[in-house]
Amino acid sequence: MSFASSKRLKLSTFKLNALLGMAQAISGEMRTEDLMERFRIILNDDLEIDRIAFFKFENKWELLLSTNCCDGLESQINVEEDLLPFTDISFVSTSENRTLQEFDIVIPVIQNNAPLAFILIADTKDLAKGVSATIKHLNFVQTLSIIIFVAIENLRLFHKTLEQEAMKKELELASKMQNLLIPNQDNLPQTPEVQIHSYYHPHSEVGGDFFDVITLDKGEIGFCIADVSGKGMAAAILMSNFQANLRALFTHDITLTGLVEKLNLRVMETAKGERFITIFIGRYNPTRKSLEYINAGHNPPVFFDSETGQISFLKNGCVGLGMIDEIPVMNVGSLRVTSPSKLISYTDGLVEFAQDNKVVLDHSVIEDCIGNGQSIKENIENIVQIRLEQEESKQIEIFDDISMLGFEFK
Repeated sequence: MSFASSKRLKLSTFKLNALLGMAQAISGEMRTEDLMERFRIILNDDLEIDRIAFFKFENKWELLLSTNCCDGLESQINVEEDLLPFTDISFVSTSENRTLQEFDIVIPVIQNNAPLAFILIADTKDLAKGVSATIKHLNFVQTLSIIIFVAIENLRLFHKTLEQEAMKKELELASKMQNLLIPNQDNLPQTPEVQIHSYYHPHSEVGGDFFDVITLDKGEIGFCIADVSGKGMAAAILMSNFQANLRALFTHDITLTGLVEKLNLRVMETAKGERFITIFIGRYNPTRKSLEYINAGHNPPVFFDSETGQISFLKNGCVGLGMIDEIPVMNVGSLRVTSPSKLISYTDGLVEFAQDNKVVLDHSVIEDCIGNGQSIKENIENIVQIRLEQEESKQIEIFDDISMLGFEFK
């Protein structure tokens, strides 16, 4: 075998091994930086193509590799203007862009008529020895470039899949955590003096609503309904911490103002100002027939007195928790429940919905259902049925979680 033939065989073997090695890397765990470095070594060191620029599109055009190029290459080559016109391998040494003139050839990578990458190459060494390396190895570089691009895309999709799986697991965990926090109807305390009924429906897999009912000393009942800003694991963790603090702090002896102040500090410590919680918190004493409450930026619950037929909204309170370090003004509301009455507390998903391309705030469904002789259980079931029928008939679009916590005072 002649020396020239041996040299060609050796080069062909090298190229074949290089392509096989890159193809194997597609299913490996290499980083994009590692693939780019392999590409550089093959072109710079083995093929003596010493100038390379590798542009790839992912949301925007990015320069992944630049060797032996001028500083500020990204600002001097506008991919949209300078490279998109090239749909085939082309010479660029006569381009109007002076920076582009420093390269010999552009290799576009196109898929479904969409340009996804551009590789610029040049051999800046002395051409006295014969054909330029960019011309000599052009077909190989094109094939290698496509393999590199596929490898990078596979890595991107692989990591995207991992992120999606992680997010899915996070949502599943947050959903399970939330389901543990929301009390089951069977676990709500029921007494001859007070009947309690609830409803909970998250709009997405993980909602931001929360409610709880706590049996206190001397027959008192403490309760709270809340809406955490945001969704996902962060909101679920904040909600979990809030419930733990609520149950630890809410005792017969503590005042509602003292309780809300402490809860606000705990929310500030946990959320660090990035999230907040609106709450309606109350305490009912069946012996004195008294209801005291604080509305911290929450939707005002609806109270119905069956003796007078009067409906009122419980608004006294303060700003939401986690908004400011110290709450400057806090008003405690109080009611004497001397006649059979009902109370429905709820979250904004019940009264805020989309209708005719506008967001509507409407409490009428609660007022219409609560002001009758039916039980609180029937009232809440009727409200749910009305909203479901409205949504199914496309009259409204519900876009948030719906929670209700209702009380019937005998």
